[in-house]
Amino acid sequence: MQPVSLRNVSKVYHLDAVEVAALNEVSLDIEAGRFTVISGPSGSGKTTLLNLIGCIDRPDRGEVIIAGQAVQDMKDDALSDFRARHIGFVFQNFNLLPVLSAYENIEYPLLLGKVAPAERRRRVRELIDAVGLTGRGDSRPGQLSGGQRQRVAIARALVHSPALVLADEPTANLDRQTGAAIIALMRQLQHERGVSVVVSSHDPQVQAEADTSIHIRDGQIVDSEAEVTA
Repeated sequence: MQPVSLRNVSKVYHLDAVEVAALNEVSLDIEAGRFTVISGPSGSGKTTLLNLIGCIDRPDRGEVIIAGQAVQDMKDDALSDFRARHIGFVFQNFNLLPVLSAYENIEYPLLLGKVAPAERRRRVRELIDAVGLTGRGDSRPGQLSGGQRQRVAIARALVHSPALVLADEPTANLDRQTGAAIIALMRQLQHERGVSVVVSSHDPQVQAEADTSIHIRDGQIVDSEAEVTA
């Protein structure tokens, strides 16, 4: 099953009296287990596309199918529950809770999902080790470097075992060397855990890692390329 399918999706934003067509009749399939990178100039619609895939926003027209489920007409509570079970998010600005430790930030989605304490401890400890933060679980975000904070964010995105992880400009606030390490980590975890990763990025070193590259301009897909792998 393809984790993401969009069919003739359009999205228009209203800014005062002006209509801005963010996406126009976009159709797209994303293959399972791939590292897919969406690129395009500022204002091209890539963040809107990522928000629709992530069930953060809804299309004005068309169909959005995630994990085999058409989500565009779901009620808000059902959509929120679906998003929590199926999708992990990694944000440009990390979006960590500053009053919580790294451990607690990673654990937070499991608390919302009412996962049993022993299972929470197992998953969080496993991921702290997996993202290279052994011994830093008690540190708050303000005590961590940008790269370490992004590692916490990646662990949080994976802690509820989603099939799909979305990342919006995950290297934008990192230096080149740290950004490369973060992308290498995401690739490693993608392969180890069999997740599908969709990244929105301007960063050439992120785009170079893509299994599938999707280029968007003026709200439309202008090119889609899949690297042939053995």
